[in-house]
Amino acid sequence: MKIFKKRTKKKNSGKAASLPFRINIIFIVVGILFVALLTQLAYLQVMYGSKFKAEVNRSDTSVVNGNVQRGMIFDSTGHVLVGNSAHQAIIYTKGVNVLTSDMYKTANKLSQYVTVPTSSLTHRQLADYYLSDQDNLAKVEKSIPGISGYSVDAKYNKAVDKVEKYPASTFSAATKNAATIFAKMSSAYQLSTVNIKDDHVSTKEVAMVGEHLADMPGVNVGTSWSRNYPNGRAIQGVTGTVSNEKSGLPSDRVNELLAQGYSRNDSVGQSYLERQYEPVLRGTKSQTQIVLNSDNQIKKEIKKYGGQKGDNLQLTINAKYQKQLQSLVHSAESGAGGNSTGTYAVVMNPNNGAIIGMAGVDRNPKTSKITDNVLGTINSSIVMGSVVKGAMVSGALMDHVITPTNSTLTDQPITTGGVKKSSWFNHSGHANISVDASDALQVSSNSYMMQLAMKEGHFNYVEGGALTMKPSVFNTMRGYFNQFGLGVKTGVDIPGESTGLKGASGEKHIGSALDLSFGNYDAYTTMQIAQYMSTIANGGNRIEPHVVQAIRGTSKDGKLGTVKATVMPKVLNHIDMTKAQRDVVKTGLYRVVHGSNTYKTGGELDTIKPEISAKTGTAQTFYNGNETVTLSLASYAPSTHPQVVVALAMPNLGVNAESNNMQLAKQIYSAYWKTVQSTSTVK
Repeated sequence: MKIFKKRTKKKNSGKAASLPFRINIIFIVVGILFVALLTQLAYLQVMYGSKFKAEVNRSDTSVVNGNVQRGMIFDSTGHVLVGNSAHQAIIYTKGVNVLTSDMYKTANKLSQYVTVPTSSLTHRQLADYYLSDQDNLAKVEKSIPGISGYSVDAKYNKAVDKVEKYPASTFSAATKNAATIFAKMSSAYQLSTVNIKDDHVSTKEVAMVGEHLADMPGVNVGTSWSRNYPNGRAIQGVTGTVSNEKSGLPSDRVNELLAQGYSRNDSVGQSYLERQYEPVLRGTKSQTQIVLNSDNQIKKEIKKYGGQKGDNLQLTINAKYQKQLQSLVHSAESGAGGNSTGTYAVVMNPNNGAIIGMAGVDRNPKTSKITDNVLGTINSSIVMGSVVKGAMVSGALMDHVITPTNSTLTDQPITTGGVKKSSWFNHSGHANISVDASDALQVSSNSYMMQLAMKEGHFNYVEGGALTMKPSVFNTMRGYFNQFGLGVKTGVDIPGESTGLKGASGEKHIGSALDLSFGNYDAYTTMQIAQYMSTIANGGNRIEPHVVQAIRGTSKDGKLGTVKATVMPKVLNHIDMTKAQRDVVKTGLYRVVHGSNTYKTGGELDTIKPEISAKTGTAQTFYNGNETVTLSLASYAPSTHPQVVVALAMPNLGVNAESNNMQLAKQIYSAYWKTVQSTSTVK
């Protein structure tokens, strides 16, 4: 009995010993697994936490960017040149994985409440809408012989081809309305917003859509913006244009703009200032968080950021004066007739390069139709004539072929290489007169300028002899002209500026060097003429012209706000002339208008007050084989303390035209002193 109890005791003690051991093993295994789980969780949190968080957010929520009001463009006095018009709009935001059949149903529902223009609806869009109805698709496919052998895509294409051939009368106006809405919805990308209707949305349409929003996923009532022009659209020649939702991003810049965060249907500056200052004008888009349900339908929208309106541009242009200037230019061209091809004018401040007004019109000589072309002032190259002689005299002074105290030459016909060229008043040689540099400008002596060219080319003129100057004389003269802005870009802050046109300058064209000296060879823009005269007026600084004065915010009342950036005058180069040399040229320009010589060319301008200094120009030109003249003028006022420059060009007038340029100049100055600046402020 004792033995039995003893064995029993030993057996129980073995079980008791093994149980804690097994429990410990289990705890150890669980502990190891728990540690491994924690380690893995920590690893995932540290290494991939942000990625998984982004995946969750992407699945459940997304952020949609919305357009904001574009910055406006104001004139120098604070008047709106380019503004914005707000319109109520019916908009559609496409959800995630939205099926064509879903959009088909929504479009049909929305078409009951909204009527849209259908003129842009294509046959293909109409076919796609019609075939989105599965019954229609099955019916059309059934009517096509042998279609069973085609793939699904091929079957659909065959069906589209057939529907596109249906007569327009097959589809009702209601069907076309729904098809247009469907096409606009289809153009939207996932979680992007398009305007279904953004113009002439009626109060009834807004009310009906708002009442049935729950039945139309993605549809909402919003606001759209479009540009308006309180002072007329002629200013678009300077400000440029903006694309709309329909046209979307310009095709040649799509990839560039998409990389900058634009959507394909965004509005964007397409040309000139609207394009050049796009980053300033566009503003910051609003951000709306879209919450999706389990079916990837939009559950709710949460406004996260309201966006910020674009900053405004304030221009140097005076809106009222700009309108007057354009009208004056148009009227001058209307009375020109014949082969006249346009009229262009630039008014600017010579001391800082600010453009106060720039106007231009083109004319078709065949139809006499006149069209606005403000940019003709920077991209129309014109042979200007004698207006450039101030630069020619300046170059000769800097080249030291004449001096302020020794510049007298005899005006006489120049005969060389079998060709005779002369001044306008001395064709026969019976009016040979001695003139110094200032008087040569006063009477607009071609002979004097040709003699300067020959001196710069180190050529000793002999009447009737061959002209053996080296072609390098072209570079010499053009180099001086360039310093004043003639034949080079002015740097104006509007894209598309021309450098002008240079005539051939080889040895066989050496005779044309004489024509170049008096402005009857190379072609320049009106803006170049304005910069050239400004350089003389301000004492020798070639200043970059500009139309943008400042970038400004918006005040609470919607008007111009604080200045964020100011355009400072930029001196491109300084003309290295002494005061005595500059005075020779300025005296000549003053005498053009106020001199006593019988042959002065600008006497008609002496009635302008305050008094002006000027250089007139007449070039012998041709248009379609017909002989014409181009009249030009460059001037500044007042003569003593220049504050404004007026430059103009009138190409291809009739050969009998004489003072069209001076008549227009008088009108331009009169309007300036009445509209822009009072004569009481003149020193």
